[in-house]
Amino acid sequence: MLGLDLDQITPEQREEVVAAHPRTDFKNRILHAFYDAMKDRPETTFGTMNDDVLAHFDPDFEREDFVEIIRGNDWSE
Repeated sequence: MLGLDLDQITPEQREEVVAAHPRTDFKNRILHAFYDAMKDRPETTFGTMNDDVLAHFDPDFEREDFVEIIRGNDWSE
């Protein structure tokens, strides 16, 4: 899905995989599927790549900042 280490397989192997599992508009479809699955529960995306997806599709989405959560918590030093 991410294309990581794609150079580890040959072009022929890639063609075989795509023949068995076509990627018809795959990139857009998978991103929209991710978004649809989490748009109603954005708080569950903190600390994951899923907040990247929400930020891309939802201009009103505000990411939580891990550093600021640590700095701003009620624990004393």
